[in-house]
Amino acid sequence: MLVGLDDTDSPGGMCTTYIGVVLAGRLKEYHIPVHEARLLRLNPNVIYKTRGNAAVCLDVTGDREKIFRTACEVVEKYACFDHDNTNPGVVVADSPPSPRFYRQAVQGFCTIDEAKDVLEEAGALYRGYKNERGLIGATAAVCSEIPDRTYEFLTYRKPEAFGTPRNVSRESLFLAERETCPHTWDSVDTTNDVVVCVPHTPDPVLFGIRGESPSWVSKARGLVVSEPTGFEQVFVTNQGTDSHLLDASEVALADGFSYRLQGTVSSVARTGKGGHVCIGIGTDTGAEVDCMAFEPTKGFRNIVRALLPGDVVEVTGSFKNGSLNIEKIHICSLSGAGTTKPPVCGACGKRMTSAGREKGYKCRQCGARAREPEVIPIKRELKTGWYEVPPIARRHLAKPLCRGP
Repeated sequence: MLVGLDDTDSPGGMCTTYIGVVLAGRLKEYHIPVHEARLLRLNPNVIYKTRGNAAVCLDVTGDREKIFRTACEVVEKYACFDHDNTNPGVVVADSPPSPRFYRQAVQGFCTIDEAKDVLEEAGALYRGYKNERGLIGATAAVCSEIPDRTYEFLTYRKPEAFGTPRNVSRESLFLAERETCPHTWDSVDTTNDVVVCVPHTPDPVLFGIRGESPSWVSKARGLVVSEPTGFEQVFVTNQGTDSHLLDASEVALADGFSYRLQGTVSSVARTGKGGHVCIGIGTDTGAEVDCMAFEPTKGFRNIVRALLPGDVVEVTGSFKNGSLNIEKIHICSLSGAGTTKPPVCGACGKRMTSAGREKGYKCRQCGARAREPEVIPIKRELKTGWYEVPPIARRHLAKPLCRGP
């Protein structure tokens, strides 16, 4: 059986993964084995998300009616029904429906009716609460297929600690980073000296460690010193996989979708209000796309500022409000741009002056002429290769370079 849950939290508290762990514990009490817990990040641009747009899937074995009844009881007890935008969904399927719906939910948008069509065709049990929007994520969860798997070790607070300041040793998190990176990532941001894996929102999560295997995230977790935890769970995830990206050469850019785009820098970078940096990139289709590096990306903006017209690049990111918000950039080649000066006269060694519009250059001393200016290459510190935003600005689905480009 596959159990899907979504849309149980709110900005004021709770977490769908927490409800998933509570449900797993309840099922185990009923002697229903839980083989795997999955945390699925869906399209990061969906406006209805609370925080990271996560859904949960539990892979279990047991009586389907009892599993469904128990899942509904847990959701009804813990979900934030009082919040207008909390609309839970619960799904129990005998086997995974087609992964097509999951991919659509990660890369684009789905409707409640589309989710119900998938569930009806699969003969699944399901229940949507309030406006039933949570059925979209819950359906995507049971449809999930994750060929590129990562893992997250999530720890949860004791209920009496909810809403109070978290107590997690900063020093131990930086130690865990030193001991396990690059096999784990995004626990801390060493460049900006910031802890990343401890949330600041009033939900049950204490901290989470992301990595390439259960053993590596468990090793890192073992190095972290913190307040006592209530629950702990290793999730299989699609985080850090770039599974949200579409190839921009195959589709037209549209708001709310994320792309991998190749092109040539067509303008120098512009720094706008708030420190946001914008650069134009021309594509093979002739279109020019504004690409943005926002202030939270910190030093990454200097990479974008250093680009010059003619540089060939590949960028990834989400397209919103007419521009692509950069997650990573691959500088494929540099243009060799330079400044121009009137040439030096070969006869008398004096620098020529302009002879007029489109007339080339003329030496004032001897009258010699030349057509082309002298090109003086600009010394560039920028190197070819991949660059990424820092951990403090990375989206859940964006693939960190420690996993490859």
